[in-house]
Amino acid sequence: MQLHDLAPAPGSTKNRKRKGRGHGSGLGKTAGRGYNGQKSRAGGAKSNGFEGGQTPLARRLPKLPGFKNINRVEYVPVNVGRIDALYNDGDVVDGQSLADKGVIKRADMFVKVLGDGELTKKLTVKVDKVSGTAATKIEAAGGRVEAPC
Repeated sequence: MQLHDLAPAPGSTKNRKRKGRGHGSGLGKTAGRGYNGQKSRAGGAKSNGFEGGQTPLARRLPKLPGFKNINRVEYVPVNVGRIDALYNDGDVVDGQSLADKGVIKRADMFVKVLGDGELTKKLTVKVDKVSGTAATKIEAAGGRVEAPC
């Protein structure tokens, strides 16, 4: 066998259709598109999900169920047990001191003190929110809960 003897199997290849090249081709004039209508025109092929100008189903249905409150405020939770481990007697617990100790990332984050753990030190707490349990534990240890500064 030589290189010039190689050929595809008979009937395995077909010539491509040359649309719009005259009546004799059988695909002249309208080039297989039919006569009128959106699909007969240039650029008439619409994307998947197109519903003739009606709002598509994917846009009529909401993306996710439920409701997302745009005014929601996220608080970083900090327990009194962690505060007790990090602070000395008489210290002030506020956003800046929590950020300096690495408890929160930035001083302007909203912080809520929660009541998990024990508190043995007298501290002044000036954060955005304090739970009822945490407030009783802080006051029982001789500390104070003040409005944020």
